[in-house]
Amino acid sequence: MGRLTLNMLLSFAQYEREVTAERIRDKYAASRKRGIWMGGHPPLGYDAQDRKLVINAEEAQQVRLVFKRFIQMGSATLLIKELTEQGITSKTRQLADGRVKGGKPIDKGTLYKILNNCVYLGEVAFRGEVYPGEHAPIIEQDLWDKVQSILKSNKRSRSNSSRNQSPAPLKGIIRCGHCNRAMRPTHTRKNGIQYRYYLCMTASKNSHADCPLASVSAPQVDEGVFKRVRQIIQTPEIITRVWRQAVHTDSDIREQDVTMALKKINPIWDELFPIEQNRLLSLLVENVILTTTSMEVRVRVDGITSLVAELSPAAKAEEVIQ
Repeated sequence: MGRLTLNMLLSFAQYEREVTAERIRDKYAASRKRGIWMGGHPPLGYDAQDRKLVINAEEAQQVRLVFKRFIQMGSATLLIKELTEQGITSKTRQLADGRVKGGKPIDKGTLYKILNNCVYLGEVAFRGEVYPGEHAPIIEQDLWDKVQSILKSNKRSRSNSSRNQSPAPLKGIIRCGHCNRAMRPTHTRKNGIQYRYYLCMTASKNSHADCPLASVSAPQVDEGVFKRVRQIIQTPEIITRVWRQAVHTDSDIREQDVTMALKKINPIWDELFPIEQNRLLSLLVENVILTTTSMEVRVRVDGITSLVAELSPAAKAEEVIQ
């Protein structure tokens, strides 16, 4: 009887919590549909006062400048450089403990959030729908439509280029040693010829002038990294480490077998398709740190060991890609 009573009380308590949560969600949704500001960090151009968004005149002028200059320039990179030179930063806010957050130079992520924020039209978005807001707009509909047209055009161009992009063997493992940030694969096309690069995320989000390295030729780096890997895996230290690790799974393997297996990598690299080169480098390389004057390559001993397990003195070289 005691357990039954306890379970009944717990069931009613759970029911009450769920009903309360549902009422809160319904109230929030109804308020959003009425255009009421429901809290959070106000965007650049507005301040929150008495649960309402009030235009900040100085910041609103900056927002209008961003929209107008984007239409004139059509380039996020050039616009970011101009905004940085003029000292325009992201929204600054003070936390309850007195700390100040924000106020950082505008990068591409922040810029696109501004350009896609319908709050500046005097509207609010909720669950994919847009409703009239209680706050005053900062920009006009015509200005908004022009910016959205440019963004859609740029998005289609990026989508088409990403579908045509060749596999990048070092994607996810190459970093810029100056900025300590990842480098992403990209490419350009000139006279019908595609040129691949690795681009530092600092240069991607801001401008090339903000990173000493900025971008490097992908084919040259890929070949340089694999050349360095071939040198590293032929060193006695690595061969011994791989052999000691391989012995745990195959007690009959000899150090000479490891050496012969690793020598098979050299002649097959040029015969591999890009996706196979990607797989091989991902298996052998832990990360690559690149600067304007140096290249540090760290290999994965576990990956080398698994590759040795796939190869044998009598195996064909093509088995490395099976």
